[in-house]
Amino acid sequence: MKLSVTKAVMGVVLFCSFAYAQETPATATSTANTAAAQDASSQATVYVYRYKQFVGSALSPSVYLDETELARMENGRFFVVKLPAGKHVFRSNDKQSGVEEDLKGGQTYYIRVELVPGMMKGHGRLLSIAPEQGSYEIKKLKPLDADKVKDTQHVVAANM
Repeated sequence: MKLSVTKAVMGVVLFCSFAYAQETPATATSTANTAAAQDASSQATVYVYRYKQFVGSALSPSVYLDETELARMENGRFFVVKLPAGKHVFRSNDKQSGVEEDLKGGQTYYIRVELVPGMMKGHGRLLSIAPEQGSYEIKKLKPLDADKVKDTQHVVAANM
């Protein structure tokens, strides 16, 4: 009798250990997925792009985020910035204009770089664009070349 009780207890212990071992990775994965989803929902996505145009095609104006250079904007290209929610200022090399956005986590924003004629050369000017228009306008643009990216902390891989 003692032997069968011992076997039963051992069987229950083994079963519980096996069940726990099977559940732990799933729980860890679930926790990691939840953390990643929360991180993604707390970040805003900003697409910065420039039309492909012949005029000014040789110019590559800089784009700045909160006074830090993100990238040099090429003709007919786009790049993506992932940022924490909150107020951020974007500008190009035309210091008189810029875009100040209060970014919301999980939202997508579009900023278009336009060239404005200048005395010696053109300057980049940024415009905030409605998501419906921006998502349409970037469809035929190419990702920005990696050598034009200056801030790899905020600019994510452009090959999406």
